[in-house]
Amino acid sequence: MLTLSAIYIYPVKSLGGISVDSAYADKQGLKYDRRYLLVDETRMFITQRDFPQLALLKLSIIENGFKVLNNLDSSQTVIPFESDSKENLSVKIWDDVCNAVMVSKDLNNWFSSAINKKCYLVYMPDDEKRLVEKKYINEEHIVSFADAYPFLIIGQASLEDLNSRLQRPVPMNRFRTNFVFTGGNPYEEDNWKDFKISDTKFKAVKPCARCVITTTDQDTAEPSVEPLKTLSDYRKINNKVMFGMNVVCNKPGLVSINQKIELF
Repeated sequence: MLTLSAIYIYPVKSLGGISVDSAYADKQGLKYDRRYLLVDETRMFITQRDFPQLALLKLSIIENGFKVLNNLDSSQTVIPFESDSKENLSVKIWDDVCNAVMVSKDLNNWFSSAINKKCYLVYMPDDEKRLVEKKYINEEHIVSFADAYPFLIIGQASLEDLNSRLQRPVPMNRFRTNFVFTGGNPYEEDNWKDFKISDTKFKAVKPCARCVITTTDQDTAEPSVEPLKTLSDYRKINNKVMFGMNVVCNKPGLVSINQKIELF
């Protein structure tokens, strides 16, 4: 039996994730997932690819928003669920230009100090419609500030198979997935099509091409060559290393850990 074993949200793209027991899934992704983004002075998005220290900024949910703790110096701040800001700006993420709203000058200053680079914290308003590329799916879908698709799912068996090939095992947080499931065979998610968790329906679109962020230790921000080096030996397709499955949502709903995953 396939069972949803873990759910993660990443409110600010490229910062630490939050493990939750349940979350609402809609067309744009899980509630709060990648709704906030750091951009530089040119309004280009910022990630761990260039600033691995972002991994040290850990988030937790509190009553009025998200607490951000900098594990490097123990400083902290709060990102509110609601902002009074009306400062709109266009931001660039990959090939997309999106409308965003500045959160606050105080948060801009805090994050600029944390990563030692002038930056701005923005969020995606609810009415912004960033479209998923139609190369791999005919229907129109939207996505938050995630790289390309609203959801990512990985089987625990896939990670265990990878770790059996590594001298030093890596945790699931290297892959910044939304869903983890138990049961089934390693990499069986590669071949999924339609599936549901409770009454929430999803469609698997394409395997996820992995980048250098997977080689950054999410607890220390230290770089290495693994697991990309090993994955490239047996998971390379068209010169891209694949691990995990990109997913869209066809019927929104609440999903919770320990729920059964049904393929259809």
